[in-house]
Amino acid sequence: MAETSQGAVPVLVLKEGTGRTTGKEAQKNNIMAAKIIAETVKSSLGPLGMDKMLVSSIGDVTITNDGATIMKELDVQHPAAKMLVEVAKAQDNEVGDGTTTAVVLAGELLVKAETLLNQGIHPTIIIEGYKKASEKALEVLGKLAIPVSADDEKRLIDVALVSLETKGVTTARDHFAKLAVKAVKQVAEETSGKVKADIDLIKVLKKHGKGLDETELVRGMVIDKEVASSQMPKIVENAKIALLSAKLEIEKTEFDAKINIESPEQMKLFLDEEERMLREMVDQIVKSGANVVLNEKGIDDMALHFLAKANILAVKSTSSGDMEKLAKATGGEIVANLKDLKPEMLGKAKTVEEVKVGNDKLVYIRECKNPKAVTIVIRGGAEHLIDEAERSLHDALCVVRNTIEDGKIVAGGGAPEAEIARQLREFATKVGGREQLAIEAFAEAVEEIPLTLAENAGLDPIDIMVALRAKHEEAATPYYGIDVFSGKIRDMLEMKIVEPLRVKQQVIKSATEAANMIVKIDDLIAAKGGGKGPPMPPGGGPHGMGGMGGMPPY
Repeated sequence: MAETSQGAVPVLVLKEGTGRTTGKEAQKNNIMAAKIIAETVKSSLGPLGMDKMLVSSIGDVTITNDGATIMKELDVQHPAAKMLVEVAKAQDNEVGDGTTTAVVLAGELLVKAETLLNQGIHPTIIIEGYKKASEKALEVLGKLAIPVSADDEKRLIDVALVSLETKGVTTARDHFAKLAVKAVKQVAEETSGKVKADIDLIKVLKKHGKGLDETELVRGMVIDKEVASSQMPKIVENAKIALLSAKLEIEKTEFDAKINIESPEQMKLFLDEEERMLREMVDQIVKSGANVVLNEKGIDDMALHFLAKANILAVKSTSSGDMEKLAKATGGEIVANLKDLKPEMLGKAKTVEEVKVGNDKLVYIRECKNPKAVTIVIRGGAEHLIDEAERSLHDALCVVRNTIEDGKIVAGGGAPEAEIARQLREFATKVGGREQLAIEAFAEAVEEIPLTLAENAGLDPIDIMVALRAKHEEAATPYYGIDVFSGKIRDMLEMKIVEPLRVKQQVIKSATEAANMIVKIDDLIAAKGGGKGPPMPPGGGPHGMGGMGGMPPY
């Protein structure tokens, strides 16, 4: 890249082959890239949204309508489009649901921003207007929130059902909703007057076979291992479980050692001593009263023989993550040195048994007294179905956790968005000036959510939006939204269409931040081979998307 003055020698500032787009061209380029990403996921929003089939470079197929999964699987290269992928990731990591909504809103905010830029409004004014609008939107959401108790199981099931309604497990959604609520309530703990539920303590295991409705919640742990020896019992009642992080093997010396054995008697003495040491280790386990051993490390064959003779069920090479969950589930302590093992350190469970599931063998630790870690075993007839069920269950667990932790929900079906848009229009007139235009643009962008819900349900979006606006202008309740199944405007609370407040708040925050960041960019400098160049006009590439500069068509 060179700059020249009259009659002067060109001055090379940037490396040869570097691309640069500036001003409005750079803004349009970035906005176009982000818009295309938003358009990709738009049709998957809502309970009647469509699925996407994503094929990876190695031929792996993913069928899903989960926004976060679509974004992760897309091989996006354009830098502005990548920022929308980051929005989806942030939304998924923070609240676990609402990823599609966040991306659609961010895309629509950029569409409106482009219109304002074309009218000659400076990016700084748009950004400031969007900031004020998002603050007002969060304030409106706070007022719309309805308190809910962690003990209100019916309400929690409603929240889980709404999340599952949009996913590919509709045949078993009632079953999944109940499992999600039970699991989250089981791991929830109250500390300093606040309820915390760590969903990482809910282990999700996928096993091919049977049907989705045979997915089960185990009040304890399921380990994807088999019993270490065929001589051991396959089921133990009233289990007392030793959780070990110690090798039940003879330690090898860390330095080179040479042992001279000159006769068969000496060899026998050497082997007898090894056997004695292993027997001593097993005796310590027996002495503690344990009848089940779960070990993170290895177990010698001779030690397995002695454990089997003592009628003890053992599992070796258990993962450290499973060991931590086992401690939470059974109430036991992980012991690193066998000499420290005492009866009070043992975990307890009603039964420990080896179960054959399909071609695999699993060890079930069932009916722990008050487990603070549980397992959900997902069953299903097809691998793609099980994968989608796992993603759906993750979203359901997240929304139930959000509701239990915050104790607040809002109506769904586009009701809060319609109310936010109405109040933002009133707020815009009070702000005045050019910022008023940005706030009104934000209100229109927020309305894109109910509009998309209507479109994806095959309804007339204009008729629906006119009816929805009218209801919010005249109604005594702000909870009117779109019933996509009947095509009517109805009270979402009566229909039990509710979502966690935290999901809606995060949608507003992440979408606004991403849109503002993209609008603020007026110079795109890309190294050779980077994501430069404006997109081709629609229709130039596959699916009518055009091959974006630096972004392969999908």
